[in-house]
Amino acid sequence: MKITRLIFDLDSTLYAPTADITAGFLNRTIAFVSDFFNISREEAREKRLRNLPNFSTTLEWLQSEGLTDVEGYLAYMHPESEADELEADANLRPLLESIGIPKSILTNSPLEHAERVLKKLNVADEFESICDIRDCNFRGKPYETAYRAALKKCGGTTDGTLFFDDQFKYVDGYAALGGVAVLVGTHNGPPLGAGASPELSAVSAPPLHPGRVLRMADIYALPALLKQIVDL
Repeated sequence: MKITRLIFDLDSTLYAPTADITAGFLNRTIAFVSDFFNISREEAREKRLRNLPNFSTTLEWLQSEGLTDVEGYLAYMHPESEADELEADANLRPLLESIGIPKSILTNSPLEHAERVLKKLNVADEFESICDIRDCNFRGKPYETAYRAALKKCGGTTDGTLFFDDQFKYVDGYAALGGVAVLVGTHNGPPLGAGASPELSAVSAPPLHPGRVLRMADIYALPALLKQIVDL
């Protein structure tokens, strides 16, 4: 396989899922859901866990429940101080610099979040483009249109572009288009649920597409994976 571009998810892909910023994001999510439905934090946590497998994002689920102030939601979820919850990684920049393949970001978060995180990680200039949730008209991964938007923005094709993400349903969504995706990490979130919309249900539940989804332990396994993938 000739690799011409790399598209990365951002959160829990370029940095470890154990980072404080992950916990902060989850805490704000539960607080928002709790306030939105006027239920306890524990009820909010359980309600989100039940419903999220049927939607691309928490935002899409809440929109189906009547949320209209999308920008207000994004501002609450991603305050300017959020990058303070993330520690800089001195090893990430040399790693990315060592890989001479154009790189881009596809995230279900807003652009301002991506820019803050990349700046904190000191790798902003390593990525040629960022495709955020607004670029996807608030219909993010694993909708086909999200991947198509990212490919169009970076000038890539599924034939030559690898996609990296830490979530089952998001790598499987890219694989469903015929591309090769890489599942990053060992914590990996759940696949789509049986109650997903018909459009999302085109993305299969595990087992993942044979030969179309690879795995690596973390971002630092990338050089070794790239050496192997040319044999696909």
